[in-house]
Amino acid sequence: MNRSAAAFGALLLAGTACVSVPAMAQGNDPSPVVVQADKLAADLVGKMTTDEKVDQLLNTAPAIPRLQIPAYNWWTESLHGALGSLPTTNFPEPIGLAATFDAPLVKQVAGSISTEVQGLHALARQTGRMGRIGTGLDTWSPNINIFRDPRWGRGQETYGEDPFLTAHMGVAFVTGMQGPNPDLPAVVATPKHFAVHSGPESTRHSANVFVSRHDLEDTYLPAFRAAIVEGKAGSVMCAYNRIDGQPACASDELLKEHLRGAWGFDGYVVSDCDAVKDISDNHHYAPDAATAVAAALRAGVDNECHNATLSDTAGLGDRYREALKRGLITEADIDRTLVRLFSARYRNGDLPGVRKAAGDPAAVGAPAHGALALSAAEKSLVLLKNDGILPLKPGLRVAVIGPLGDATRVLRGNYSSSLSAPPISVVDGLRRAMPGARVDYVPFSETYTDGDPIPTSALRSPDGRPGLLARYYNVLSTPPARFAPGGLGEYARAAKFADTPVASRIETSVDGRSLDLAQVSDHHRVVWTGFIVPPETGSYRLGLSGFMSGTLKFEGRLIADLKDAPWGSLPAMKTVRLEKGRRYPVEITGDAHTGTTGVGLVWKRVTATPERDLKAAAASADVLVAVVGLTSDLEAEESPAQIPGFKGGDKTTLDLAPDQQALLEQARATGKPIVLVAMNGSPINLAWAKDNAAAVVEAWYPGQSGGLAIGNVLSGKTNPSGRLPLTFYRSIDDLPPFGDYSMQGRTYRYFTGTPVYPFGYGLSYTSFAYAPLEVASVGGNAGKGIRVTTTVRNAGAREGDEVAQLYLNFPDDPGAPRVALRGFQRVTLKPGEARTIRFDLSPRDLSAVTVDGVRKVLAGDYRVTVGSGQPGTGVPGQSAGFAVPAAVVLPK
Repeated sequence: MNRSAAAFGALLLAGTACVSVPAMAQGNDPSPVVVQADKLAADLVGKMTTDEKVDQLLNTAPAIPRLQIPAYNWWTESLHGALGSLPTTNFPEPIGLAATFDAPLVKQVAGSISTEVQGLHALARQTGRMGRIGTGLDTWSPNINIFRDPRWGRGQETYGEDPFLTAHMGVAFVTGMQGPNPDLPAVVATPKHFAVHSGPESTRHSANVFVSRHDLEDTYLPAFRAAIVEGKAGSVMCAYNRIDGQPACASDELLKEHLRGAWGFDGYVVSDCDAVKDISDNHHYAPDAATAVAAALRAGVDNECHNATLSDTAGLGDRYREALKRGLITEADIDRTLVRLFSARYRNGDLPGVRKAAGDPAAVGAPAHGALALSAAEKSLVLLKNDGILPLKPGLRVAVIGPLGDATRVLRGNYSSSLSAPPISVVDGLRRAMPGARVDYVPFSETYTDGDPIPTSALRSPDGRPGLLARYYNVLSTPPARFAPGGLGEYARAAKFADTPVASRIETSVDGRSLDLAQVSDHHRVVWTGFIVPPETGSYRLGLSGFMSGTLKFEGRLIADLKDAPWGSLPAMKTVRLEKGRRYPVEITGDAHTGTTGVGLVWKRVTATPERDLKAAAASADVLVAVVGLTSDLEAEESPAQIPGFKGGDKTTLDLAPDQQALLEQARATGKPIVLVAMNGSPINLAWAKDNAAAVVEAWYPGQSGGLAIGNVLSGKTNPSGRLPLTFYRSIDDLPPFGDYSMQGRTYRYFTGTPVYPFGYGLSYTSFAYAPLEVASVGGNAGKGIRVTTTVRNAGAREGDEVAQLYLNFPDDPGAPRVALRGFQRVTLKPGEARTIRFDLSPRDLSAVTVDGVRKVLAGDYRVTVGSGQPGTGVPGQSAGFAVPAAVVLPK
């Protein structure tokens, strides 16, 4: 229940716990560099005026020239690759990284991304474009929310449904991003969204989530605790929703009791974008905007992300000035939070005095990073079924069918840059992996997944070079530093641009790149001109993707106009007939106001006779590779797309789209074997594929080299080794309501039904065997921890990676899960090779949570299983029992 305005005001004025400055390191005395940075930060804050201080509380922190403080934007994204104005490396979507069950790999991936984030920061320093998104030395990643329900559109951003796996992947990402010394982070990592946040997207700004004490401690907090206590993340992002009545960004339980209390967090908290605004506007927890910012600041939020900063809106600090004037906050409250923020900027090197920031723009998109992206994609692929057709034999005639067979946008997933290495589709990957085979692609009909960037190979500049000529025109009038609410729109509509471009160059695609051009204003127009030269004759859907203002002229005719399309819109496309090799003139115009343009030139080859074309292709093919699934433009963050099967970006069904299911049934009717490749960021119903396909591969959104990774696995060049980080259900009818945050009936730990494919499942082209387990207790008392030892052997005929998984069955207790992952190791073995592996389980690893929310090692009999997947799923493994003599209560 919401508090009344009067009650809320009385509570707010009653007092707030004071955090001393300098802050103490997490549970220990601060290191000398932290003390030094805190002192420098306190001295700097002491020199600021009140107005200067207030303006530093938003994600766009303006420069203070008199104090030699440069502008800084805390909004930087790098979920699975850096986002900036240079071609960055696009790694698999996090759900695919989770499927590797390889924490050291995730740490290596995060380290590579960190290098590229630092390179983009260095570029912004060189061009003077600091203060824009993607230029900071912090990042709002990783997303370690629990993917509790397969309908959630943003679940693809997470490491799956299991708290233990998510915790280990989250720690790996944080330590890889920040580097070996968390006191001197290369890039500050920001685990999000704290906490109890996993959809629905349509209600995220107003939802009041009620969660039991058991589920809070058992499911929703462990990964955050690990990221803070073990990974020592320097920042945390609080979520949009309420938890038990309090907004997450004003939650005493989350921000005070757990984060800064039990976990000893001494970093800074950033809000999700508009989450502080939601406190009053949508949650109605606070009576007005000033009280909302006071509630957040006093609860422990240090930096507010506000979407109005995207339009350079003025006056956002006025809410804090009003809160000061009314006595809802004090200047000491602001000083405390600014010391945290500036200490971080000193320690990551953005400000001089503690360290020098590293960073080289030349390191962005390095070849070594591309090789790592391919390796990660290969390890993420999960072989779910194989009746012997895989690996595909050399010389086969392969027909690739389905709307995603030649798709490239699908590879990237969400929160990714369109500027990455040239993406490799499945059909191109198969052709590279199987040069002796005939690999044909059969176009599909028009559908919602259409819209891939036109490759550079199909673009020609006016002088015949690959790509298009881009000309940048600065705005004529001088824009204000900040606009009144709504003022940017008025300014943009009236803006006039110079007749002469300030910069011209050939670009490989239509994307926002201007942040690498110092002479280009934040307010500018870019015009791309040249020709489309199709590689094949046929029907193509042609258009623009993105948002903001953009137009496309084709052969002099306007065929697409975004008309200020909202963020997340599907591409605006028109079907045209193109002839192979012919040059078709195009002109794309995009206006940028506050940074880069948001448009992209896209197409898709389609057919009006898909069934006839499929039959013709199958007649001369030995095998059909059907590439089907979703895209991250359909399952997405708060999407405005109105598509059957989706609502606000979330799924309303687990079934494939009807046109894709019809394609599969038509393919089966040909009698040719089907190898089904699923590309998606969330569980879909694979029951039909399990019953009818000869092989099934789950490919996720595998990143820039995903098609080559798939080709390598299907051809046998790479032995598949991924494992499912999610339960694949048959129907949403098997699940509780989406908005119910109780874990009963959800995920493998509490689901009592029969899944299509279980969590942890995955096959190989070889086989593995396990020796009996040896279980030893620490000091003769299993309550203090145990060591589990076994030997795993490659019992097959080829080298492969096994993912050895350790599961616990607990003593009978109402709060204990059915079964729980408590260890995993990836092992590479040659044929016949055996290796001894061991798992050291701490009391926390052995613990469960009671119904009243107490974490403890339960007294009683346990069963431990180590094998290729969950016990009872028919995979190789061994089990043993042990007992804990007395219960051990653990701290939060």
